[in-house]
Amino acid sequence: MVTIARLAETAALIGDPARTAMLYAMMDGRAFTAGELAGAAGVTPQTASGHLAQLLAAGMLAAEKQGRHRYFRLASAEIGGILEGLMTVTAARVPLATGPADPALRRARICYDHIAGNLGVALYAALLGQGHVRLAEDGVALTASGRALLDRLGIGPPHARRPACRTCLDWSERRHHLAGQVGAAICATALARDWLRRRAGTRALDVTPKGEAGFHEVFGVVLG
Repeated sequence: MVTIARLAETAALIGDPARTAMLYAMMDGRAFTAGELAGAAGVTPQTASGHLAQLLAAGMLAAEKQGRHRYFRLASAEIGGILEGLMTVTAARVPLATGPADPALRRARICYDHIAGNLGVALYAALLGQGHVRLAEDGVALTASGRALLDRLGIGPPHARRPACRTCLDWSERRHHLAGQVGAAICATALARDWLRRRAGTRALDVTPKGEAGFHEVFGVVLG
């Protein structure tokens, strides 16, 4: 049961600057070692270990051991959505200064495991406008034509462990982009097809010439 006290504890965990920096570093869905996260937060490894233990205990992170290293990542896409939402609220407090200043981040970036930025918003608008997804009482639903589109892309049917589709309010665009299994699958497919490339050291995604053609041909998305 969610109580006010537990809700406050979760908010306090996110509210610490060092923990916020660590969570932000994991916003692109990758896993990092404690040492890497200590560097991102500007704290000692010992301090980082304490913060990570608290985030693990709260269910906000997942950990996996590989060889001599232990890797940490966000426990779910929902955690990434919370952080993206907080960035939206924070940016809204500064009139006309919305989202990242970096044009590459504004154009296309990864939000945990799905596409955000101008590309993400345009993609969701196209899917909605063409009837591949529809607004439903509990959010967004995949339609029969959307299922057929995913089949053409080689994307299998969603499973029941996670919502197939959900919207995520975009930090820079202030409109929705598509999250959930479908959003994640489209992002993974675009990366695999070399439509998108991760930019080292940032959440920015570069849209390749092949990607500009692919997004236009498949989804009707034209990027400026």
